[in-house]
Amino acid sequence: MMERSQTDQLCSASANGHLAEVKRFLQNGAHVNGRNEFGRTALQVVKLGCPTVAKCLLDAGADPDRRDPVYSLTVVHDAAREGFVDMVRVLVNHEADVNLVDERGNLPLHLAAGEGHTEVVQLLAERTAEPGRRNAEGRNAYDLALGGGKAATAEWIDYFRNLK
Repeated sequence: MMERSQTDQLCSASANGHLAEVKRFLQNGAHVNGRNEFGRTALQVVKLGCPTVAKCLLDAGADPDRRDPVYSLTVVHDAAREGFVDMVRVLVNHEADVNLVDERGNLPLHLAAGEGHTEVVQLLAERTAEPGRRNAEGRNAYDLALGGGKAATAEWIDYFRNLK
C-alpha cells in the first residue's frame, strides 16, 4: 500500500476538523496550498464547523480565494451556502474576496440568501461591492431568498436595500 502524501494527510486532518494534526503537518513542512489527490487544498476541504482549523490554515498562508476545480466555488461560497456564519467571519477577516462569483454568477451572498441564512446574509451584504448584483439567471439575493421560500431573509434584504 502506498503511503499518503503530507498534503493528503493535511487535507484529511482539515476535513475532519483535527486542529492538532493540522498544526503538526504544517510544522512538519506540509504545503498549506498544496493540492490533494482530488485537486483541492486543505482550506477547500476544511470541516465548515471548525473555524479554528480554517484560521490556523489562513494564518499559515492558505489562499482563501482558491477556486474549486469543478464549480469555481471558494470556501466563502461553501460556508455561506451552508450557513456557517463563524466560518464566513473568519474568512472575511482574513481578506477572502466576497465579490467572486461561481460558474453560475452567484456571489456567496446569493447562496446564503437562497438558503435563508439571514445572519450570513447580514454579514456579507455590508461587504459585497454590489449587493443587488444579479447572477447568470438574472436573479439577485432578494429574488433567490423569495423564490426559495425564505421570507424572513427576503424581508431583511428588502430592509437593507431601502437603507442604501
